[in-house]
Amino acid sequence: MTSEPNARAPLWLGILFGASAAIIWGSQLTMSRAGAGMGMDGFDVAALRGGVAGIAMLPWLLRRKRYGNGPGLCSWPHALGLAAAAGPLFMIASMAGFHYAPLPHGAVLQPSMMVLTSMFLSALLLGETLRARRLIGAGVIVFGLTLIAGPAILQGDRLTPIGDALFLFAGALFALYSVLSRRWSVGPMQATGSVTVVAGALFLPPYLVFHGLGQLLALPWPMLIAQILVQGLLTGVLSLIVFGRAIQILGAGRATLFPALVPGASVLLGIPVVGEWPTALQVGGLLVVTFGLVFSLSGGAKQTPPG
Repeated sequence: MTSEPNARAPLWLGILFGASAAIIWGSQLTMSRAGAGMGMDGFDVAALRGGVAGIAMLPWLLRRKRYGNGPGLCSWPHALGLAAAAGPLFMIASMAGFHYAPLPHGAVLQPSMMVLTSMFLSALLLGETLRARRLIGAGVIVFGLTLIAGPAILQGDRLTPIGDALFLFAGALFALYSVLSRRWSVGPMQATGSVTVVAGALFLPPYLVFHGLGQLLALPWPMLIAQILVQGLLTGVLSLIVFGRAIQILGAGRATLFPALVPGASVLLGIPVVGEWPTALQVGGLLVVTFGLVFSLSGGAKQTPPG
């Protein structure tokens, strides 16, 4: 096992993979907002992610079953651990947060928690050094996220702390997934297969029994097809694969800076999808987040041995 980034791959390739994952997650957040307005909830999103992605990944995993005692080349304990961190629990917590707290709270708290938690977990579990440049960059990113959220970050009621706690929990879960996939040397395809197939197998039966497909089937067909493509294939499969490649190239600590681009990507994608135009403050926040990301990435990946 090694925690070091892949020095043979160019930095720009890792940045491309990380940015691609952020754009896909931004589209997922935009589509979730559009679906929520038509009756979808977090359980429906988790079912699409686990069901569609699990079916898409199942043939690949079955072809590799002979190589190990778990999904693909991943052991069962590792597969279950990754599925617990980035599977239905993460998706339900993320979506449920919006029922208790305003959208801007999720746009700031969840990616901020991902960035900060992954930095400290990378130092603790992977031996990555907490360099001053990266800490400063993380602070700039959090400030930029606050600008994107705007004055609405101050809004809320007595239930808002519940939503905020769910956002923080979801962010910590995904940071844990990122660091564990690196620590356990689980490749992007194996990690994606573990999350989608294992999580889908555990989540879909109770979902079908206690929740049902009623809300999904009530969606207009164009919206349902769009949700299947974005939630199931792009987010459930492609985003985890390209983000896994970013982790391999950049290391977990630097790769998990990219979720900070998700709110900005969602704001921009909201123009054609839901007809919302960003404010000057949101554009400024996106520029600040981008600067913080570039500042952090340009500092290298100095590490110390784990242990």
